[in-house]
Amino acid sequence: MNVLIKDMPLNERPRERLINQGVEYLSNEELLAIILKTGTKNYSVKVLASNILKQIEDINNLKEINLESLIKIKGIGKTKACELLASIELGKRINNKINNINQIKIYSSQSIFDYYKNKIGNKQQEYFYCVYLDTKNHIIKDKLLFVGTINESLVHPREIFKEAYLLSASSIICIHNHPTGDINPSNNDIIITRQLKEAGILLGIKVLDHIIIGKDNYFSFNDNNF
Repeated sequence: MNVLIKDMPLNERPRERLINQGVEYLSNEELLAIILKTGTKNYSVKVLASNILKQIEDINNLKEINLESLIKIKGIGKTKACELLASIELGKRINNKINNINQIKIYSSQSIFDYYKNKIGNKQQEYFYCVYLDTKNHIIKDKLLFVGTINESLVHPREIFKEAYLLSASSIICIHNHPTGDINPSNNDIIITRQLKEAGILLGIKVLDHIIIGKDNYFSFNDNNF
């Protein structure tokens, strides 16, 4: 039903309910309506919010929605899509223990996981990152090197160590995610890790670890003595 906010009783409008009752008592539709602010010529803001929820099916899927998917929804243009994506990203950063790669102290694989779980833990494709470190194990930079199904022909040591030389890195940590959530290393993961360690020995750039990120947990090759 295309009900305009201005036609609703004052105490039932999303903003007034937030003010009078608290944000935690608002429905997902009401929260989205506040973020979207206004409707369009053909759709009220409540309908727009409802259309988004129908599209994603589960509110947890909202964190993975992208610009292209949003603008396909009736009534959602680029401006509203950008506003919503900005709100989603802000929420991710608030909930992330570490928001900047340079804040990580390389004491354990857990610190790497705490940063990357929100970055790639819920991705539907495999993302392969390398963290490049100096002689004191301070992070110089992290870089996304590959996206897609990780295999030994795709993850080539040449590309990984080329960046290490450009940055004058002394060591690296490799990270990639498993979209299935299963953190057990595949045969390809094991082969790639061995190849990278062997190449690192020859090139004088140590591979400190290779970490597989799942949705809620991780696997460290170094912690498991691989």
